[in-house]
Amino acid sequence: MAVLVGCRVLLQAIRPQTGTIEGVRRLQEHTKSLHNVLNNKLQYIRPTSNGATRHYSSDIKDDLSIRYLDGEDSGIVVFGINRPKQKNAISKNLVIQMTEAVESVKKNSKVRTVIICSLVPGIFCAGADLKERAKMHQSEVGPFVSKARALISELGNLPMPTIAAIDGAALGGGLEIALSCDIRIASNNAKLGLTETKLAIIPGAGGTQRLPRAIGVALAKELIFAARAIDGTEAKRLGLVSHAVEQNKSGDAAYLRALDLAREFNPNGPIAIRMAKLAINQGIEVRLIHTGTSSISVIPTKDRLEGLAAFKEKRPPRFKGE
Repeated sequence: MAVLVGCRVLLQAIRPQTGTIEGVRRLQEHTKSLHNVLNNKLQYIRPTSNGATRHYSSDIKDDLSIRYLDGEDSGIVVFGINRPKQKNAISKNLVIQMTEAVESVKKNSKVRTVIICSLVPGIFCAGADLKERAKMHQSEVGPFVSKARALISELGNLPMPTIAAIDGAALGGGLEIALSCDIRIASNNAKLGLTETKLAIIPGAGGTQRLPRAIGVALAKELIFAARAIDGTEAKRLGLVSHAVEQNKSGDAAYLRALDLAREFNPNGPIAIRMAKLAINQGIEVRLIHTGTSSISVIPTKDRLEGLAAFKEKRPPRFKGE
């Protein structure tokens, strides 16, 4: 009981802060000693625009925070990378935790959008944890790289929309994580690049394929050959990110824009969005065959009937993903 009372006091003290990445960082610092007691499950509270409160739950682990937003934001899940001392570098533990997180949302029909962000100011992900890599036996490196590649591939194959909120440097494998997402949003001062050739290696988790698809073959070759990092404004100009936003004082401008975008997706039919993503991802090579298949797939859904009913009754639709 004392622990629960203490949690209530803690939440009351930080309630105004939890609507931002900075608020979540502070909350994690204050609640670190309570994680084991609460079995790594906490309830967060964030303010709404009208001054009310909105609850969401979170699984907090060493390197990754998983937040399930609630209320009007129900269906939005936020993966927050949190390795401040290592600049969010990709470690064996982070790969394990992110793989578990991806698996947890993959078949969850209630999840409508996944946002990947950083809880560390000024950094999205610095790529592979080279200090850890240097300590690996040569026989460990191959399996680790394979697991990291599989993780990024699975992230790219999630059925719901995914958004990378890049509020800091996204380099090497960090940019490959972002490239696997459907949409990328960067702060204007973020740094993005596949810089592996500086270390006499190449991007190993899909970057050599996904970067050319985003910005074209010639530009992708130039950036990879030169190991060049560009800022968010230049990334927007090249088409690497969809939006470049002015960074704010709390350092989470890209995250807030990603959240706004997820809220735009939320009212729309989740099955239709998943089918649209599948059809788009199949590419022009499939011609129109898969588009026809995807269109047929949404015909028997309750959401389609709800959309028609809402249009007829001149009211907002209430989609349930059925």
